[in-house]
Amino acid sequence: FSLQRQMSRRVSQKLPGIEQDEGVGARVRRSIGRPEVARLDPFLLLDEFRGSAPAGFPDHPHRGFETVTYVLEGAVRHEDFLGNQGVIRPGDLQWMTAGRGIVHCEMPHGEVECRGLQLWVNLPRTDKMCEPAYQDLRSSDIPSRSQDGVTVRVIAGESLGAKSPVFTRTPTLYLDVTVQPGAKEFTQPVPQDWNAFIFVLSGRAEFGSSGAGAVIGEAHETLLLDRSGPAVRVAPVTGAAAACRFVLIAGRPLGEPVEQWGPFVMCSKAELLQAKEDYRNGRNGFERAPGWASFVVREQAD
Repeated sequence: FSLQRQMSRRVSQKLPGIEQDEGVGARVRRSIGRPEVARLDPFLLLDEFRGSAPAGFPDHPHRGFETVTYVLEGAVRHEDFLGNQGVIRPGDLQWMTAGRGIVHCEMPHGEVECRGLQLWVNLPRTDKMCEPAYQDLRSSDIPSRSQDGVTVRVIAGESLGAKSPVFTRTPTLYLDVTVQPGAKEFTQPVPQDWNAFIFVLSGRAEFGSSGAGAVIGEAHETLLLDRSGPAVRVAPVTGAAAACRFVLIAGRPLGEPVEQWGPFVMCSKAELLQAKEDYRNGRNGFERAPGWASFVVREQAD
């Protein structure tokens, strides 16, 4: 344990959470995908979103990556042009592989304001045109472990002996961690060649190497981690009165070119142009796009 602590990753950059408009009337705090850190291979974006109906994210397409939606409060109603639909409630996870093409909507559901996280994970070139797929986990299906004042929900990967059932085409670690006041230090192994970052949801904690190298992270801040060690260290702030909750996200870099135009992410300009044309012309995965409308559009038309 002492060796792991000594070799823990350092915080290389800390970014404040700035709220901005997104979708139609929704608000997000963008972590990855902002000017200071446009991408962190293999991650394209992380948003902390919030909003109430009728605000949200009406009909829009995706190709070439995965969207990971994790609801913290309220609920999200979704529907796609393949007929998939449902409601994602607090603690639930939807891991959607857009692959060759999805058109869908994501809207707040019910009277309570919706709050959650959406992560975009890039797909390797060999998987970009795979068939769309969903992995849906209810809150009760997400493994959780507690130890020495630290509770970890394992959304993807493994921690404290618990392993998520989610299959990640791009190897990914995604943990929802709560550190109580007075908890012992928590150390999470992360492969040294993976990129990693932390987004703090609430409270404050000490991240990175111990001593002078430690950095205090607070609510809505993003902490980028270097590759100086094979683990990530977290400790409660001395005298803290409240718990700190954060997500730790890490992934194996793809090391491939990225060409992006909004919701299309490919490896070359030619592939990106093809994606736009396929969507416009309703082909190569977007055959059902022309004329399709979600419940949002249908309800507005009534």
